[in-house]
Amino acid sequence: MNRFLPTLHAALLLCGLTTHAAEEAVKRDLIILDEAGIKNLRLETAEATEDDFSQSILALGRIAVFPGHLHIVSSRIPGRVTKVNVKPDQPVQAGDELLVLESRQPGDPPPRITLTAPSAGLIADMTVAPGKPVSPDDSLLSIVDLAVVHAIAQVPEHFAGLLKPGQKAHIRVPGYPDKTFAATLEHLGAMADAQTATLEAAFHVDNPEGLLRPGMRAEFRIETGSRENVMSVPRESVQGEGASRYVYVADFELENAFEKVPVEVGEENDVRVEIVNGLFPGDTVVTRGAYALGFAGKGSVSLKEALDAAHGHAHAEDGSELSGEEQGDHDHEDDGHDHGDHDHAANAAGFTPLTWFFAGLSGLLLVLLMLSTAFRQRPAA
Repeated sequence: MNRFLPTLHAALLLCGLTTHAAEEAVKRDLIILDEAGIKNLRLETAEATEDDFSQSILALGRIAVFPGHLHIVSSRIPGRVTKVNVKPDQPVQAGDELLVLESRQPGDPPPRITLTAPSAGLIADMTVAPGKPVSPDDSLLSIVDLAVVHAIAQVPEHFAGLLKPGQKAHIRVPGYPDKTFAATLEHLGAMADAQTATLEAAFHVDNPEGLLRPGMRAEFRIETGSRENVMSVPRESVQGEGASRYVYVADFELENAFEKVPVEVGEENDVRVEIVNGLFPGDTVVTRGAYALGFAGKGSVSLKEALDAAHGHAHAEDGSELSGEEQGDHDHEDDGHDHGDHDHAANAAGFTPLTWFFAGLSGLLLVLLMLSTAFRQRPAA
């Protein structure tokens, strides 16, 4: 009999844990919405994944003209403008006719000079108009080539030791908030700005569509390293502050149901947040609308309604399973029959068939444990 004692203790412990787990499953704090609620909150979700996690620093700056890609058009002889063939922001190719000048040199008619585009690009500054007199010192217009641009970041000087040429960066500009531009660090400034305590970092950015324009404000995420197999979620899915951080996880069984799950966070970048504890790979978390979901209260659908729809049969108001007799009463009520009141004092006190089962099993195991103890203490004949 003694060899069965560890088994009995384990069975009693398992019985207690199972009962507790069953009760906790019913008591989970869920927010359950209907289809209208999902649409009104504009909820979007994403999966928690284990992937490479980039370590990065953030900085602000502006877009600038790539060195050597700005060309000034002027006239080497004085004269008067007679014809202008271009306008600001107009794309031109190398050799296109831009202006026609009438020279001040004597002649009948006076000699005419045609100025052409020295390179392809966009017409930028124009200070010329038909009839305007010009001299060799005048800048008539400029052409800027935007196929490649410079992005200049003002990086706090205490990050200088983390930067080196060749590092990758991701750039965003307010004009295109949903678009990210890839860049490569070309060089660091020779001198730091003493007033702002920043160091200039210049990036090459391919700009084939010409979306980036010189002077635009830009946000930089400069990658300084990475770690493999890191659990992370989108940054907007993590709510709360300080020691209280949490996410809303979609229930795997109930449709449009979300549970508030506390999480422990690690490193963060401008895109994702490392999750140290609280989630499993593949958990579906709410991203867009996560903040608004916190004000949805218990939602627009009860736990009973959600479980009824998911399982295809009726449940109690707290989400627990109904007994056979209660299920029969519910079916009769659905048929429109009134069978009077029934005495369910045990269920009203919070006891469900599952609770009765585990209580009986616990009692039986307790009796066996007592018998085994008495048998062990009985003196040998």
